[in-house]
Amino acid sequence: MTETAPTPANASPAVKPPLLIKIASPRGFCAGVDRAIEIVELSLHKYGAPVYVRHEIVHNKFVVDSLKAKGAVFVEELDEVPDGVPVVFSAHGVPKAVPHKAAERGLNYLDATCPLVSKVHRQAERQVEAGRHIIFVGHKGHPEVIGTFGQVEPGNMTLVETVEDVANLQVADETKLAFLTQTTLSVDDTAEIVAALHQRFPAIVGPKGEDICYATSNRQAAVKVMTDDCDLVLVIGAPNSSNSLRLVEVAEREGTRAMLIQRAQEIELRWFDGVNTLGLTAGASAPEILVREVVDLLGRHFDVKEERVKTVDERITFKLPRALAAEADAA
Repeated sequence: MTETAPTPANASPAVKPPLLIKIASPRGFCAGVDRAIEIVELSLHKYGAPVYVRHEIVHNKFVVDSLKAKGAVFVEELDEVPDGVPVVFSAHGVPKAVPHKAAERGLNYLDATCPLVSKVHRQAERQVEAGRHIIFVGHKGHPEVIGTFGQVEPGNMTLVETVEDVANLQVADETKLAFLTQTTLSVDDTAEIVAALHQRFPAIVGPKGEDICYATSNRQAAVKVMTDDCDLVLVIGAPNSSNSLRLVEVAEREGTRAMLIQRAQEIELRWFDGVNTLGLTAGASAPEILVREVVDLLGRHFDVKEERVKTVDERITFKLPRALAAEADAA
């Protein structure tokens, strides 16, 4: 962070300029992220280090580094996991072939896939069983997209990312289509793409409920409410975190300057020229300690007043895998 020059010892301390920080609520960890992190921590407690984790358990460097310090080892592929150690699959989900391969090797694996992602996996299987081709709305290369495509045989799903992609779709049978979506997309962008799908393919079948998860929707809605009076919005999250990137986009779409940061030390004071009110939120993979870190740092340079912008209470929790339930009770 860019610092101001120190005040001479014989000078009067400078008066800090006022800064109102509007803090979105809800923000930060969702139930799926809480569950995934707890699965790694309980696995370490039960089995001891090392516990291997395929892919980042969630997209947040602070979280990953914290788990590494406790004995977790992160790898990208199952081939990197040695025999005889437990392995956890990340919250984003994995192709069906991954647990099959783990079972063939006799590995003790635990699935930390978010239950809302697992729901999309089951929907994909059911639509293919019904003879439908799936149009999947998502971001190419995202682990959740890779995992969902891996639930069915190749050729049964087509990815679209934009309304333009929908216009260019070529399908074999317009009467045998279904659509599903990634859980961490922009609510508004997805609505536009789904509307385009319905317009072009009136017979297309959608999920009974929205696939975009409650936490993604809630955090975007809170940003929309918060931005009305903000001069700048900071989103705490990783650059590979889909839901965090969407929060930046939502703020910008509302006409407010927004930036993504991972840690407080990335902040530059020049960003606050002309800023009287800051909006602050965090993606679903970012822990609350990083929010407080930002507030504390700004408090060294500004006369900070905090204001909560609460839009909804989140009370959702997800059950742990059976293999760890007893461990959780004992902890």
